Parts: sequence; structure tokens; C-alpha cells
Amino acid sequence: MASRILPVADRAQVRAYARRLALKYPRELALALSLHALAATSGLVSPRLLGELVQSVADRTGDVDVDMIALAIGGFVVVQAVLIRFAVYASSRLGEKVLAELREDFVEQVLALPLSTVERAGSGDLITRTSRDVDALSRSVRQAVPETLIAFVTCAFAVGALLLVGPVMALPLLVAVPVLWISTRWYLNRARDGYLRENAAYAEMTEGLAETVEGARTVEALGLQDRRHRRTDGDIAGSFAAERYTLGLRMVWFPTVEVGYVIPIVATLLLGGLFHTWGWVSLAQVTAATLYVQQLIDPLDRVLSWMDELQVGGASMSRLLGVVNVPDDRVAGEARPDGEELRASGVRYAYREGHDVLHGIDLDVRAGERLAMVGPSGAGKSTLGRLLAGIHGPRTGTVTVGGVPLVDLPLDDLRGHVALVTQEHHVFRGTLRDNVLIGRPDATDADVRRALEAVDAREWAEAFDEGLDTVVGSGGQALSPAQAQQLALARLVLADPHTLVLDEATSLIDPTAARHLERSLAAVLDGRTVIAIAHRLYTAHDADRVAVVEDGRVSELGSHDDLVAARGAYAALWDSWHGKSR
Repeated sequence: MASRILPVADRAQVRAYARRLALKYPRELALALSLHALAATSGLVSPRLLGELVQSVADRTGDVDVDMIALAIGGFVVVQAVLIRFAVYASSRLGEKVLAELREDFVEQVLALPLSTVERAGSGDLITRTSRDVDALSRSVRQAVPETLIAFVTCAFAVGALLLVGPVMALPLLVAVPVLWISTRWYLNRARDGYLRENAAYAEMTEGLAETVEGARTVEALGLQDRRHRRTDGDIAGSFAAERYTLGLRMVWFPTVEVGYVIPIVATLLLGGLFHTWGWVSLAQVTAATLYVQQLIDPLDRVLSWMDELQVGGASMSRLLGVVNVPDDRVAGEARPDGEELRASGVRYAYREGHDVLHGIDLDVRAGERLAMVGPSGAGKSTLGRLLAGIHGPRTGTVTVGGVPLVDLPLDDLRGHVALVTQEHHVFRGTLRDNVLIGRPDATDADVRRALEAVDAREWAEAFDEGLDTVVGSGGQALSPAQAQQLALARLVLADPHTLVLDEATSLIDPTAARHLERSLAAVLDGRTVIAIAHRLYTAHDADRVAVVEDGRVSELGSHDDLVAARGAYAALWDSWHGKSR
């Protein structure tokens, strides 16, 4: 599992990022802290007034106006409530700004991930980070951080007030320090790694479920239900064990800190009584100190309770920030391509170390030609296509365009030279226009219609009531797989790269329509280099040259007529395609 999980940021990286975000809004942070401080100060007046009232009763003096004290206490309670309201509002506004920026950074980092890394990592981990981890971090930023901030400020002012009442009355607090300190350190040393394991186990479970759902028909056809059930049961058991571990940490830590809350109150009453009998402190000081210690319980409880949520949020932030640690699969150089000739020299590639799927391929693709790649399934056609499109870098050898290695080109420059369209496609939620404009955002409606027409999609696109303004994608107008594939091709036509790699790009369209579509595309893409990977051999028939890929090697290369005349592997495929026996 570890090899498939994307990197996780370390503690120092998380702290530095959180500090940078917080300090990016100094005015908002100062306002929130000031309001919390004023609210905490307002809450400290009542215990002092009550202490004076108790002292007056004990001394049996009549110079204390009880009504005025009650009104003063009520007034400060109201002021505190109002200040807390505005303090929470200010903290929440700051939290939303921080959360929005973090989400934007995460999306930017995800979109910059090398496609090869995304493919190797699988969908489960990335889906979990963009859903579960973002939700967990949202709770922390919206609730845990403001609540913890309030609690820390309140604790600090309460301890300060306790010291002002009498330094000796702060001594009972020290009794609870070892209990809270030792138990909290024990918990924190284990919580982060525990929550990281919990999230990783959840990602693995998500990956397994996604594979089962996406391949449901294959599972049913091959009778793999029991195997998939065992995989799911194993993933659930792993997730359960990871969550049980973090639950065990909480079951030890929470009861321990609850005991730590009670000890200071009991110690303050006992020691305060002794100090009073010895004449060290007054009854007013004992009363105020006890109330201040009592006031400390709620914010301290909130600090420790929300600390668990902060550990969850911290683990999620580590996973979200971790994507920036993915090493780039290319280092942009300064050289620029001299021409558009695509060349593969001595190319080898392996998905697993020691298991090459391409074996020393040499292939020159002339600018402006149509090259078809054919061969049996699993021969390495799609892998070679990805290398020719710059998705993967070769293990050894080079793939160049205009003499410059594809892996030395920045992604923006690379996509201007080579683009890949596969049978996998995605319809984004938005209008038809927006989906096509992904290929070139500055294009006009006329350009969009021409692109749709080039892929035989204009007729059905304009048949919708709202035309190009029709909302498609999740929750919108449903498109058939064939229509979605045409939409992907329209983006490509609009982007207009010089070299196109089409990997079964028309496989979801019926053969007759696909034949017409490919001829339409050929007219539009005249002068462009097209590398078409296909099982339908009429694609090869129309191409300038055909490359036959077998066992990770180019076994034959030439025109359709020459290869048929050679009576080799391609001729056998052609005869089989037409139902002839040799």
C-alpha cells in the first residue's frame, strides 16, 4: 500500500505553512485576538466581585451594596457575551479566508501533479485527500482553531487574574500539571501517526471500492465476486484496526485529563482553607481563586477536547500539503524544438523495476504524416503512445520533438507540440461551451462550433434547447459515452497542437460513424502529425505508414500496401480483420 500512497508533509512543513497563512492576515488575526482578550477580561470581573461579597458577609460589614454588585456582574456577563459573539465572528472570517486559500493551493498543486504519478498512485488516495481530508481540515479551521484560540486566551487571562489575587493561590494549579502534561505528551506522540494510518487505510478501502464499482461488469462476467468481497473485507478490517487504535488513544487520554480538571479545584479549596487559617490569604481571595480555577476548567477542557480534532486536521493538512512533495517528472530546459519531427531512440520503459514493457524502440515520425500503431492487446502500444505524448519519460533512451527531449519541455510548451486523447474522457460540470473551451479558453463561439462540426458533434449539440449553453456533466444533461468522446476530440481540435496521439479515441463510437468521424478529423487536421493507436484496421489503411508493435518492439514499419505485400504480422492482422484465413 505504501508505494501507492502519495507523500505526506512532515510536522515542520505543516507548522511553517500554517504560520505563513495565519501571518498573511495580521489585521484580522490582531482583531480576533483583541476581541477574545476583551471577552476574557470581562469574564474575570465577576469572580473578583463575588469574592468581595463573600468577604463582606464573613466580616459582617454592611458597606457592600449587593444590588450594585449583582447589576455589575450581570452587566459584565452581557458585555462578555457580546464580545464573544464578535470574537467568534472575527475568528470565523479569518478561518474561512485561510481555508479558501489552502483549498486553492491544494487544487493548484493537484493539477500540477505529473500524470504518471497520478496513474501510479491510483484514485483512492487522491479521492480521499480531496474529500475526507478537506472535510476534516474544514472542521478544524472552522471550529477547532477558533475554539482553541478562545480557550487559550481565556486560560491565559484566568491564570493572570489568579496570580493577581494572590501568587500563593496559584500553587494548587501545579498539582494538575504533571497529570495533564504527561498524558497529553503521551497522546500527541502517537496521535498524528495514528490518524495518518487511519486516513491511509481509508484511502486503500476507497481505492478497492472504486475498482469494484468501475469494474462491476468484469467482476460479474469473470465470477470474481468472492475475491472482491475478500479484498473489501480485508480493507474494512484494516480501516477498523486503524480507527480502533486512535479510539484507544482517546479512551486513555480523555479520562486522564478529566481527572486532571478535578484535582486543581479540590487542591485550591483544601490548600486555600489551610492558607486562610494560617492567615496567609483572605476569604475573598480563596473564593475568587476557587472561582477562577473553576473558570479554567471549561476553556482547558475545550483546549484538550479540540486538540484531538486538531490532530485529525493536522494529519489531513499533512496529506494535503504532501502533494507538493511529489518530485517533478521533468526538468524544463532552455532549448526549444527546431521543427516538429518526433523521434524515439533506444526507448525502454518499465512500470515495475526489472520488468520492461518496451524494449529498445527506435521510431521516427515525420512532421505532417499519419502513423498508425497496431498490434495485439498488451503489446505496448498505449505505453509507447504515452511516451510519444510526453506523459511518461523513458527508463532509458530519449523521446524528442525537434531534437529536444519531451521531458525537458515545460508542460505548457509540451502541450503546444504534442497532445494525447484516449478512450478515457471526462465531462466537466458546466456548459457545452465551457467543456470545449478547455482546449483554448480564448476561442469564440464560431471556433467552438467549427470544432464540434469537425468531430460530427455539432448537430446533436445544437439540438439541445439551450445549445452551447446547455449544462452537462454531474447533475446536468447526460451525454452518451460516444458524445463524451466527441467532446474530448473537439477540445483537441480547438487546442490545435502540431502532433496528436489518438489512443483508441473513437472506440466508443459505432464503426460506421467512427469511420466518417476519422475522415472528417483527417480533413481538419491536414498538415498535422497524427499518431493513431487503433484496433480498427481501416485507420491503418488510411495512414501514411503503419507501425506493428509486438511484445514491446516495433516488428514492422511501412505503408499499408507494402506490409500487406510482405505477408508478415500486419498482413495476418489484415486478413483476420477481413475474415480471411492464411
